[in-house]
Order: sequence, then C-alpha cells, then structure tokens
Amino acid sequence: MHTSRPTRSLAVPGVVSAAVFLSACGSMSMTPAFNQSSLPPTIQVPAGHKVAMETVGKGDITYECRDKANAAGQTEWVFVGPEAKLWDRSGKQVGKYYGPPATWESNDGSKLTATQLAVAPSGPTSLPFQLVKANPAVGSGAMTGVTYIQRVALQGGVAPTAVPCTPASKGQKQVVQYQADYIFWKAS
Repeated sequence: MHTSRPTRSLAVPGVVSAAVFLSACGSMSMTPAFNQSSLPPTIQVPAGHKVAMETVGKGDITYECRDKANAAGQTEWVFVGPEAKLWDRSGKQVGKYYGPPATWESNDGSKLTATQLAVAPSGPTSLPFQLVKANPAVGSGAMTGVTYIQRVALQGGVAPTAVPCTPASKGQKQVVQYQADYIFWKAS
C-alpha cells in the first residue's frame, strides 16, 4: 500500500472546494419563488410583477347567522371577518391579517387594504383562491409598493356546517379555523 503526498494534496483542495460550495449554498434561500402557473388564469398576477414576499396566514374566520338576502324567512352563515397571523417561510411572524376591511399589516407598521378582482374554487372544504389589487400602503415598509396579493394553498375557512343557521339562531356567531398562503407582488 502506497500513499503519496500529491494524492493527499489533491484531496484537500477538493474538500475545501466542497466546503466552500456547501457554505455558499447554505447562505442562499433554497425555497424557490412562488410559481403561479398551476393556478386558475383568473387569479394569476399579470406579467410585469414579481414576488416580493410569501407568507402563511393562520387564524380564524368569524361567521354570523343572518337573514338571507332576498329570501324572506331564510337564514345563512355570513362572512364577518378574518383574524390571522402572517408567518414567513422560516416560521417567523411577520404581520397580521384582519378585517373588515381586509387589511394586511406588517410588523414594521406598514399596512394596506385591497379590492377583490377574482376568486376561483380551491376545494369543497376550503375558501376560494383569490386575487386582489392592493390599494396604496399606509406607512413605509414591507407593504410599500405591493400591487397584488394572491390567496392560495387554502385549508378550511368555509362557513360552519356542523352548527345549523336557523331563524331561531339569528345573531349567533361561529368561528372556524383556516390557513392560506398570501403571496405579495410588486411591479418589477
């Protein structure tokens, strides 16, 4: 068995190169930017925009049993508003979402409201996909310059089914849990 110095000296630079490469990879974000190609066309953000922030909203939606519009004597669960915390992809809370009106607020104090442009079904037990056009932000920070917000990757949030809404229960409120990804876009 023979071990020569040149073999060792060649191995060390290889190890160093691998360590440098792995170190560089560790400092890069391994999470790819959100890809909207699988979403219904009606909720895709127009060309000329890029993802500025990806968040996961986890929280509650409140519904109230009210008279059904244009249907005397009938009642239905009506959406009252959301209350959720917004988390970044690493699990750090970066803001909150509440309403009405629907408001996204960053921990830096910047916040915005938006106008709904489109919805599309996401599944029978989940809220629909949604695309909103952002109104100008209040304050400066993460929400400054946001042009669109998409609601995707939905879990839950639909009106209660286990508790009936009847004329006798008008005014009662029910809270359901939900989770959704909120993707914030800015002009590129």
